[in-house]
Amino acid sequence: MFNYDSLKKILFMFDPETAHSLGECALKILPYITPLHKYMIKKNFIIDYKLQQEILGISFQNPVGLGAGFDKNATMINSMMALGFGFTEIGTMTPKPQEGNPKPRLFRHKEEKSLQNAMGFNNEGSAVVAQNLAKVYPCAIPVGANIGKNKTTSQEEALNDYKILIEKFKDISDYLVINISSPNTPNLRDLQNEKFITELFTMARELTSKPIFLKIAPDMEANVAIDLCKTAVNSGASGIIATNTTIDYSLVREPKEIGGISGAVLAPKSYELFQALAKELFGKTILISVGGINTAQEAYKRLKAGASLVQCYTGLIFEGPSMVKNINTGILELMKKDGFKTIQDVIGSDLK
Repeated sequence: MFNYDSLKKILFMFDPETAHSLGECALKILPYITPLHKYMIKKNFIIDYKLQQEILGISFQNPVGLGAGFDKNATMINSMMALGFGFTEIGTMTPKPQEGNPKPRLFRHKEEKSLQNAMGFNNEGSAVVAQNLAKVYPCAIPVGANIGKNKTTSQEEALNDYKILIEKFKDISDYLVINISSPNTPNLRDLQNEKFITELFTMARELTSKPIFLKIAPDMEANVAIDLCKTAVNSGASGIIATNTTIDYSLVREPKEIGGISGAVLAPKSYELFQALAKELFGKTILISVGGINTAQEAYKRLKAGASLVQCYTGLIFEGPSMVKNINTGILELMKKDGFKTIQDVIGSDLK
């Protein structure tokens, strides 16, 4: 019998970035080991009409997706169903290849089931990632492309970086995500202002009709976040993803003074901001919740608060490859308990 706790002890002997590389190697190989790949899909990928929905013309078999940052270069897409995910998001990609910040830049907070990362958009660049993605697209599950500017690109030229990326990925992804909320690119979060967001989404809408989301940081005051999200929606955004990692280092006992924190400790902060956004925007745009989701109860809570979809990443590191299956089966149990017939009945039920 496979025991992830035993494997985790081995993986956690390595530094986090090396462990991630080992996991990436395994997931790149998995689709070529056909019997194991099929077995894992059958075991982990939950198919139930109660969880299915169509959003912005895209069909989702279940509401749990992989957040950006795990599959930076679009090398693991064909293994995501084997982990149970209903959709996946690649990136963040930048126009030019980027090494990211100096190592070490990824740290575990084991007791808190959280990570702290200062990766800095390390990726092979839009040309290579687009080539990888084009080999597998269209995919068995929806794929989003998360895009960001290069570190060396000035604020004045940032708009052009996003233009390049939208043109590169609009025809080989199901949706796009504008990332101006990572704490690991200097001054990137300064672009979270109404002028830039208006210009960005106005331009984006001229380039593509594909769904485009804005991903926001959890460290803004709620009223500021609400105003920015309203501006994005009014300028053509299809929805909001809340939230990215946090720079609130008080959440962990032994923080590093760099990077952003993700994982279980982020859940209350992320939920609080999401709840505030949903009260203003539910029913007016599509909302996706991310940040500290690693159980069915937490995912269900976000759905009831107004999320059409949820995303996980850090939880997978600590809980293992059965996590998404457990979340989806747990959601079905909670729906049955509460008398909800479909996931559409759940979404935003706290607001109705």
